[in-house]
Amino acid sequence: MTANVNVSLKLFIEYLQIEKNSSQYTIEYYQHDIREFLMFMSEQGIDHFEHVQYLDVRIYLTKLYEKKLARKSVARKVSSLRSFYKFLLREEMVKDNPFSLVSIPKIEKRLPAFFYETELDQLFKACDLTTPLGQRNKALLELLYATGIRVSELCQISLKDLDMFISTVLVHGKGQKQRYVPFGSFAHDALELYIQQGRQEILSSKKDDHDFLFVNFRGGPLTPRGVRTILNSVIDRSALSGKIHPHMLRHTFATHLLNNGADMRTVQELLGHAFLSSTQVYTHVTKEFLRKTYMSHHPRA
Repeated sequence: MTANVNVSLKLFIEYLQIEKNSSQYTIEYYQHDIREFLMFMSEQGIDHFEHVQYLDVRIYLTKLYEKKLARKSVARKVSSLRSFYKFLLREEMVKDNPFSLVSIPKIEKRLPAFFYETELDQLFKACDLTTPLGQRNKALLELLYATGIRVSELCQISLKDLDMFISTVLVHGKGQKQRYVPFGSFAHDALELYIQQGRQEILSSKKDDHDFLFVNFRGGPLTPRGVRTILNSVIDRSALSGKIHPHMLRHTFATHLLNNGADMRTVQELLGHAFLSSTQVYTHVTKEFLRKTYMSHHPRA
């Protein structure tokens, strides 16, 4: 089984990279989901993808639910394996797609969490601008909120991607797509301070030689995990309670734009969404915001 499996997986990864132009994160998710299914196949004594039947898929789904996985996680795994089998079917490596009859679990719709402007002020004030790391943290927060970029996109930004003269950044998005995103004066000033002082001071005693905009305390390129650690440390120093994740700043960016009259197509372009439906979730947030405002302030609400 090993040889056949490795060949199939290798060809599928090449298909994702070359034909689908998928991002590295997407490919890693596919690999994880497929390898997890391979472990299940081994447990069931199934030695080839061709031998997987619909009943086996139902058993696999039962095991996933027994692990108490969220419906979103189960849906992603089913989608990954369905796409994988579609590829195998196209390449005539299997005769049937056992996942084609499986319905993807309906995902509960949750409104994206976001910050109010007063809460954002608390975050920004929690950054100590007298230290290099505090300057970096302020620049990081300001840029995430100013542009709505993903944390993976933030970590890929290099100094050459910034145009400080017209305040824009070249963002390398999903599927190797690129887009220019503007940022405002607050982000500009925070970036200027960090680049001229904080970043240079962090790198001054380090041997790392790279062009990445955001660096960790050792001087190496900042990772998505590092960004999450930074954000949690900032919120711990602020007057706010609870946890923060980078996507909350992306949600906040989109919600504030729509609340202040921006059109959805523009927000879609700025977020780098391929489909308008991905952006439309924020209209639910703004409607809820309007409803709460109405109920709080109208005399006969």
